[in-house]
Amino acid sequence: MSQATTPQLADFLCFAVYSANLAFGKAYKPILDKLGLTYTQYIAIIALWEEDNQTVSGLGEKLFLESNTLTPILKKLEAMGYVHRARDAADERQVRVGLTPAGRALRESALQMNLREATGLTKEEFPQVQKAVVKVRDNLIKSMPGKN
Repeated sequence: MSQATTPQLADFLCFAVYSANLAFGKAYKPILDKLGLTYTQYIAIIALWEEDNQTVSGLGEKLFLESNTLTPILKKLEAMGYVHRARDAADERQVRVGLTPAGRALRESALQMNLREATGLTKEEFPQVQKAVVKVRDNLIKSMPGKN
């Protein structure tokens, strides 16, 4: 097979998404460092702003994180005073997590974290690209064995 017909790394969509994820992480890092948060802690807080007092399992599904990954993140956020965790009164097997007043106050600081301009996308292009990436993600999840 000639080199012209051999796919190069730059031709792989998976690499484009992976490397874009790394670039987003680097772009967010200085802002998150000021807040004392990791990116994963940040998205957990965002998900709790959207829906407070949700189950840990429900939060994990939204964030695409297993409980063994999410639990240490939530413990750290709890130690920082941003979230509280408690057993669900109706179902003791479930743990509910919610924002503290300090966690809700983070919202104002974090609202400055808009990287749309840094992406070079217009206001019209940004949601189109975001929806296309979500479509790719959702279709990949549907294609996995046991997910149909």
